[in-house]
Amino acid sequence: MSDHNTLENAPNHVKLAVDLIMLLEQHDLDAKTVLKALDIVQKDYEQKAKESA
Repeated sequence: MSDHNTLENAPNHVKLAVDLIMLLEQHDLDAKTVLKALDIVQKDYEQKAKESA
């Protein structure tokens, strides 16, 4: 099976992670900046998850 088929069959969270990694790498940001931004995103989505529960 090719890598493309593997990704097609992957769970949505894996597909999203791959897309995000590609997007971030295209912007050539340093790892510390990315991690700080992802921390903000994580906290935002944790709050959204609490509100929808």
